[in-house]
Amino acid sequence: MLKSRKELDAELGGAARAWLDEALAEAAHDAAARTEATHDAPGPETSPYASPPWELRYAAAGRHCGQENADSVRSLLLVEARASLPSVTRLYDQGTAAERRAVLLTLHLLDLGDTALPLVEDALRTNDTRLVAAAVGPCAAEHLDPHAWRHAVLKCLFTEVPVATVAQLEGRARGDAELARMLDDFAAERTAAGRSVPEDLRTVLALTAPADEGDHPVRPTAAPAAPAPTEES
Repeated sequence: MLKSRKELDAELGGAARAWLDEALAEAAHDAAARTEATHDAPGPETSPYASPPWELRYAAAGRHCGQENADSVRSLLLVEARASLPSVTRLYDQGTAAERRAVLLTLHLLDLGDTALPLVEDALRTNDTRLVAAAVGPCAAEHLDPHAWRHAVLKCLFTEVPVATVAQLEGRARGDAELARMLDDFAAERTAAGRSVPEDLRTVLALTAPADEGDHPVRPTAAPAAPAPTEES
């Protein structure tokens, strides 16, 4: 979970707080400069590869504020800078897995609409569970089409990312007969291969029932694999 500025200030030492103050000031300055530029006469075209100073701070967040605070610090920088699509795309494409995760965790706080969906879709193509978990947040819930969203849920089941990380899971899964079919097929494939069926699959399958059937028992899925024999068997 991302920490607020107040929570960070309570945890960071003096040097780290000073660094964060400077970093956020640079981000705010860049946001103000871009806003001002939109109201002035057009100037020389800025190279899409030019990085404002706060983006360098973004990469150094863990080194100065601790890895446990890096996601939160990076998110604050993105929000303070009112990061544009070129900025978040550059930070994602050029970043480490941790830097990419922070971008994904913050997309819903930026005014980007569905223009940042390619980043979400890229993360969902990976098998990095940190990126998959971050990709199924509010941005995916709001903007992925039904087909892509269903496959995102299946990706979580396949990579063992807890479905609790899927934003708006209950609302989007309710009454989704196609998702229920895909879950049944997935369970059958796992069982045929001698693999266990994730418990989270039953959780999602229960959510696919229409609202007026919410209290009815979930229909059986493929039987779970038998437990492995123990030394006492």
